[in-house]
Amino acid sequence: MEFIIRGDKMSITDAMKSYIEEKVARLEKYLENGQEVRATVVVKVKGKNQTVEITIPLKNFILRSEETRGDFYEAVDKASDILERQIRKNKTRLLSKKSKAKEDFVFVDIAEEETEEGNILKRKTIDVKPMDEEEAILQMELLGHQFYMFKDVENDKPAVVYKRNDGGYGIIEAE
Repeated sequence: MEFIIRGDKMSITDAMKSYIEEKVARLEKYLENGQEVRATVVVKVKGKNQTVEITIPLKNFILRSEETRGDFYEAVDKASDILERQIRKNKTRLLSKKSKAKEDFVFVDIAEEETEEGNILKRKTIDVKPMDEEEAILQMELLGHQFYMFKDVENDKPAVVYKRNDGGYGIIEAE
């Protein structure tokens, strides 16, 4: 696994770098071509807390976790555990999608842009890819989000899948 490790408002020591690599490299056993995967890790400092963001873009999926703790090592442990739990939780979905996965379902990096318009603090632009509802739910779960926007392959219209309070899922479709 290749690592891109950087600090935001801090410098990363060799000890920190090796600890991150050791913890995140455990995920290689779940990945088909683990040695070809690139993991991006960003460490941020806010007051006394440190945030660790781990993003692993795969061919058809993006694995991501973010954890904030008072201790750097605890944040790395928790963030890597979250990724491993996501993979294990969605293992059957991932395996069933493996045979159905299409080569053109590759995600483009999400571009972030901060604005000061009203109450909007962050703006993201994404490339909405065509997929079915099951794959959209899987993407949402892997990213750890409450909702996910996609283009429905059945009607070629934008849609949003979201997690309901009762534990189920809902779909909002555009006309």
